[in-house]
Amino acid sequence: MGYGEEIDSGHARLHELGYKQELKRDLSVLSNFAFSFSVVSVLTGLNTLMGTGLSFGGPVSYVYGWLIAGAFTLFVGMSMAEICSSYPTSGGLYYWSAKLAGPSWAPFASWITGWFNIVGQWAVTTSVDYSLAQLVQVIILLSTGGLNGGGYQASKYVVIALHAVILLLHALLNSLPISWLSFIGQLAAAWNVLGVFLLMILIPMVATERASAKFVFTNFNTVNEDGINNKLYIFVLGLLMSQYTLTGYDASAHMTEETKDADKNGPKGIVSAIGISILAGWAYILGITFAVTDIPHLLNKNNDSGGYAIAQIFYDVFKSRYGSGVGGIVCLGVIAVAVFFCGMSSLTSNSRMAYAFSRDGAMPYSSFWHKVNKHEVPLNAVWTSAFIAFCMALTSLGSLVAFQAMTSIATIGLYIAYALPILFRVTLARKSFTPGPFNLGSYGIVVGWVAVFWVALISVLFSLPIAYPITDQTLNYTPVAVGGLVILVVSSWIFSARHWFKGPITNIGNSSEEA
Repeated sequence: MGYGEEIDSGHARLHELGYKQELKRDLSVLSNFAFSFSVVSVLTGLNTLMGTGLSFGGPVSYVYGWLIAGAFTLFVGMSMAEICSSYPTSGGLYYWSAKLAGPSWAPFASWITGWFNIVGQWAVTTSVDYSLAQLVQVIILLSTGGLNGGGYQASKYVVIALHAVILLLHALLNSLPISWLSFIGQLAAAWNVLGVFLLMILIPMVATERASAKFVFTNFNTVNEDGINNKLYIFVLGLLMSQYTLTGYDASAHMTEETKDADKNGPKGIVSAIGISILAGWAYILGITFAVTDIPHLLNKNNDSGGYAIAQIFYDVFKSRYGSGVGGIVCLGVIAVAVFFCGMSSLTSNSRMAYAFSRDGAMPYSSFWHKVNKHEVPLNAVWTSAFIAFCMALTSLGSLVAFQAMTSIATIGLYIAYALPILFRVTLARKSFTPGPFNLGSYGIVVGWVAVFWVALISVLFSLPIAYPITDQTLNYTPVAVGGLVILVVSSWIFSARHWFKGPITNIGNSSEEA
């Protein structure tokens, strides 16, 4: 599109910020929302960590914990949406930090935010696709008779091979033109919504035994094998299930350069993805919890699913009604498809972030990452991001503890990247920030401070030990993983990047001019 042609408001704003349009702007507000909603994916996070929720608090922990985490996440999302409206670029968070921190702090703010964001995104793709590989393994186990019926239990090498195949499929899909991805993204959003309502109604309806309303709303499980007895501590650990699920909505920001009227539709995508996920997620939690009657059995490593809680719930429900767990396995297939879509959309977001970060010279071999093909797709960024996600999962071969530590960056690391531009917005840019079409008015500062407080709080809470006594196999390696990333990013800045990285740069006219 030439600049003499009619352009939408998002395209015009991008040009004002100093960037020419290189990606094809085909996405509607629905498509933009669909990418974020698919990455958040209620069916992915809640089912993957159902065992965590049951272990730490049970129904009370996740029924009310979901609402608490959801409310505070909405504060984070609204603050991000306000900033996105002013700066609708694929760089998203790191670009926002540069603009809001001011000229003297812009390069460092951009550097640290960008690296936390992209590493967090790679960790999300890794954890989602590895979770899908584990779910496929459980489906195979139950389909061949279950753990107690001689079923096939895949080795860690088979699981990592499944992970590789899933990443390959996601990379192939992300190599398609954005119009195709838009259609798949909308299909993914529809699948997530329909899947939630199908399962939340079907599972308790089929169950021969149902939990009482008193159990669902008041039962607090304090029995765990981790040596933790304090109720507040248990409740805090149970929050991880909810907060892990409510991540990834920055995908809407990274897709803005491919979204029509991005200064309006990008923010709408962020807020609507969070809001609808909160409602759908709570409905799903309530529906499934009515089918929970024996928590110790669901968490038992010797049950048919090998201790995979949600799989055992579905399997038991259908087996008790029909004498066969086949229906439960089919329901697990519904979840597996949702997780597949989640991983696909996560890789889409990864590649756009890598494309934008390399456009500003922050990535090693930036010219390679930044290339787009004839369909205006950043193909190199897609395939390299998939390869990195595979390499990150290789830690599972050595130790699942190490793998879990690495993927903890998916929650804490990503939220730190979310909080940094918001912090700059309410401090350094308190008076200079110019809002876009979507803005919070006089409430922007208050909402921003609440968002920063929440991220600081969960960063501490999710770094607490998760089992006692503390050993190399029970230690929570989250602070080690996140602290290691901080040391790596800051040291690379001090010893190298501060000499050459100047923050976001324009690609119109003089390419060395700072944006």
